[in-house]
Amino acid sequence: MQFMDPPRRRDGRTVSVLAFDGMSPFELGCVVELFGLPRPELDVPWYDLRVCAETTGPLRAVGGFTLQAAHGLDVFAEADTVIVPGVPDVRGRVSPALIGALRRAHGRGARVVSICSGAFALAAAGLLDGREATTHWKYATLLQERFPQIRVNADVLYVDGDDVLTSAGSAAGIDLLIHLVRRDHGPSVANAVARRLVVPPHREGGQAQFIEAAVSAVDDDDAVARAMEWAMAHLAEPITVSAMAAVARMSQRSFIRHFNRQTGSSPLRWVISQRIAASLPLLEATAAPVEKIGAAVGFESPVTFRHHFTRAMRTSPSAYRKTFSRRPPPRVPASEAGTRART
Repeated sequence: MQFMDPPRRRDGRTVSVLAFDGMSPFELGCVVELFGLPRPELDVPWYDLRVCAETTGPLRAVGGFTLQAAHGLDVFAEADTVIVPGVPDVRGRVSPALIGALRRAHGRGARVVSICSGAFALAAAGLLDGREATTHWKYATLLQERFPQIRVNADVLYVDGDDVLTSAGSAAGIDLLIHLVRRDHGPSVANAVARRLVVPPHREGGQAQFIEAAVSAVDDDDAVARAMEWAMAHLAEPITVSAMAAVARMSQRSFIRHFNRQTGSSPLRWVISQRIAASLPLLEATAAPVEKIGAAVGFESPVTFRHHFTRAMRTSPSAYRKTFSRRPPPRVPASEAGTRART
C-alpha cells in the first residue's frame, strides 16, 4: 500500500503523521480518516495530510501487508500538527532522527500529538517534561517509571496540553482527533465528523472503565440505553436518577451500578455533560442570552450553568461564544465607523 498525496489546499491546516516498520495500522488509519479524507460538505477549509516515515522504503504493518510513505522526517517536522500514532517498542530506544524532528516541530510552534504508545516518543524528546500526559493504561506504569518527570494520568482518554496533546490507547485516539477538529472548527463541525464516523463526539469517563471491566448483560445494556435516550429527549426538564431508573425498570441502586459500569460516569454527571454539549451549538449559532440558553438545556439557574460549563470547558459560556460564534459581526454604518475609529 502506497500513500499518495492528495491535491494541496492552500487554506488547509497541514498535518503530518508518522508511519513506522511493524506498526499497527489502526491508529494510522484513524488519522488518515479524520484528516486525509476530503469533506467538502462541511464547507470549511479542511486539512492537508502527509504520511511520513524515517525511511521511504516499504514498511511492514501488523496483518501481513506493507505500506510506503511518500515523505521523510523533514516534511514531518514542517506541519502545523505533528502526530505520532505509536512506537515499535515501548521499552526500546527512540531514534535521534525522530527526536530531532519532534523537537524542531515543537520549537517552531507546531502542535505535537501522540496516540497510545506514541507518548514514549514525545517523552524521549523531552516534550512531556513537567507536564501531565496519558497513554494506554497498560503502558502507564512503564511510562512513569521511564520518565519520572512526567505526571502520568492513567485514567483519562486524552490530555490537552495546548501545544502537546496525548491520548490513551487505540480508539481513544479518535476522541483526541475529534477534539482537535473541535478546537479548530468548533463543535458543529466536530459533531458532523463524529456522526459520519458513527462515534460519539465526546465520551464521558476515562479509560479506567476499560480496565478488567465486567461485561454487562444485553438486557442491562438496553435498559441503560433506554434511560439515556429518554434523558436526551427531556434535557430541558428536571431529570432525577430515580426517574432514569424507572425508565430503565431497575432499582435506583442497580441502575447507578450498571450505568457507571457501562459509561464510567454517574447518571447525573452524564446528564450535565449532555446539557453542556447541547448548549454549545446554541452559544455558537444564536444570539440568545446565556441565561436563556442555560434554561433551555435544563440548568436550574444561570449560576449553575456557568459553574458546570466552566468546570467542563475550562472557559465561561460568554468566552466560548466569543471564540466560536458563527454569527457575522454586527455591521457598523459608514457614518459611525469614522467616529468609532477616532474614539
